[in-house]
Amino acid sequence: MKIRYLLILSLFSIIMISCARKVSSNQLNESPIAVNTSVPASSTPAKSLALSAQSQESTAIKSGTFVSGEHTTQGTVNITTKNGKSFLELEQSFKTSELGPDLVVVLHRSNNVIGSTKPPSYPLKSGDYIIIAPLKEYSGAQTYSIPSNINLADYKSAAIWCRKFNATFGAANLSS
Repeated sequence: MKIRYLLILSLFSIIMISCARKVSSNQLNESPIAVNTSVPASSTPAKSLALSAQSQESTAIKSGTFVSGEHTTQGTVNITTKNGKSFLELEQSFKTSELGPDLVVVLHRSNNVIGSTKPPSYPLKSGDYIIIAPLKEYSGAQTYSIPSNINLADYKSAAIWCRKFNATFGAANLSS
């Protein structure tokens, strides 16, 4: 019985590989590539990439460094704009505790979230913050889209907050 399944799996793999090779060779032969003969071919892609990179660049408008609250939280956060949209970006240096069951990224009205709340949990009051999104990862670079209806001038800090236990893991004062 095991041999039968192995043979079927092998046959399926061979068919998939041959189909993939056939598709990729057809794409190479049939892909419509227009070549501008008046411009040297090597400079066209470089110019296109440079223009594309310029239009894709993001501009940092605010940034801050996390201060620990309920749990150790570290790293840098930036508020950036790109193509008219705002983003909250956690840099590669970002790291927080994995102990939160419901961690979210928030923008807060206070410029000193940890100092204006009480230990040990540093609870947030409704109306003082807006949730941007659930935290994707406990560490590393991450980007979150900020809805266009949020007035960034109203918010002075970014924080990592455990919604379930109303505990602020860490916060960063955002300055220009």
